[in-house]
Amino acid sequence: MKVIVLGAGIVGVTSAYQLAKAGHEVTVVDRQKGPALETSFANAGEVSFGYCSPWAAPGIPAKAMKWLFMKHAPLILRPKLDLAMLSWMARMLSNCTSERYAINKSRMLRLADYSRIALAELRTETGIAYDERMQGTLQLFRTQQQLEASAKDVKALAADGIPYEVLDRDGCIRFEPALKHVRDKIVGGLLTPKDETGDCFKFTNALAAKAEALGVRFAYDTTIKALDVEAGRVRGVITERERMGADAVVVALGSYSPPLLKPFGVKLPVYPVKGYSLTIPITDASRAPESTVMDETFKIAITRLGDRIRVGGMAEISGYTNDLGFARRSTLEHSVTDLFPGGDLSKASFWSGLRPMTPDGTPVIGPTKINGLFLNTGHGTLGWTMSTGSARLISDLVGGRTPEIDARDLAINRYG
Repeated sequence: MKVIVLGAGIVGVTSAYQLAKAGHEVTVVDRQKGPALETSFANAGEVSFGYCSPWAAPGIPAKAMKWLFMKHAPLILRPKLDLAMLSWMARMLSNCTSERYAINKSRMLRLADYSRIALAELRTETGIAYDERMQGTLQLFRTQQQLEASAKDVKALAADGIPYEVLDRDGCIRFEPALKHVRDKIVGGLLTPKDETGDCFKFTNALAAKAEALGVRFAYDTTIKALDVEAGRVRGVITERERMGADAVVVALGSYSPPLLKPFGVKLPVYPVKGYSLTIPITDASRAPESTVMDETFKIAITRLGDRIRVGGMAEISGYTNDLGFARRSTLEHSVTDLFPGGDLSKASFWSGLRPMTPDGTPVIGPTKINGLFLNTGHGTLGWTMSTGSARLISDLVGGRTPEIDARDLAINRYG
């Protein structure tokens, strides 16, 4: 088949690679000048197969009210007269129940564990290097209340057979020795040892080169104007330069997927939630993390990427704005210097990206009501984590094969 993939971020490039491996003629279209130049560029660096949870969780509405008045808040809300924002927030709140949380987390863990296997196999077959480490994620608790609240996550991990370990203060320091300098600030942690870390930008660029070697064509610096749909079937894509014909189209445009789909009656409840990151050169390895430390208080991940530390997090609901605010940088700096003091922040680079979030936290992967039109989007904060498994799923679905894991509850029809 002739397949067009829209988007050259981590999800689009992994999808293109798997589709090409399956024998399809693939073209990737992106408005940027190269791969991974938007949300995939400087994310937190976590590959969180075990540490993956929906933002919509029991107690979040009450916590959100508290966070709005914190100086270093993990959630920032800039309300506006935007029906898409209001609808998305209402749907997210409806998912903040114990029942919905369990369902959504189980879906996420299923896809994440499949992605763990897919990434390991892809790494073996390609030999790609991307500052990768396989040393796990430590969710770090500063209070006893946080430690006790992790019981719901422990229950979900146990139910899905995901390895984990609950650690006391000394256990956290054994896993991350640099924490010995701040031992009085922590009470314990939850370790998911199968998690990994890596530079998403490096990985995506390396895989794009492998995809090109398989025959994938990349149309960069190309603005997508509309889908070409006729008689209920997608016929291709209309760009600023030309009409590109195709037998199938995969939409992997992240936060920009809904506007493209809306004219054709495909209502995708994905909304941008902005995240921020700092990238800091390591000046003293003994005071740097070995893997990823997730600061539960501020919802900020501190990750070792080669000779750098990537500090990423926060959720700002403010629409399609990508401005950089000093207050957000201050929060990132506070978290990393509080746990790993001594870094040279004067040499840090500051970045923000728009994460494509669904109300339930689960991506949307699969066919639409338009024949030949497929979605692989809405991964939120876990696009890097879930990309390789999502790519295998979409390749199977486009090719008419039965996926290796159940993907029916990931499709858009779950929203009615």
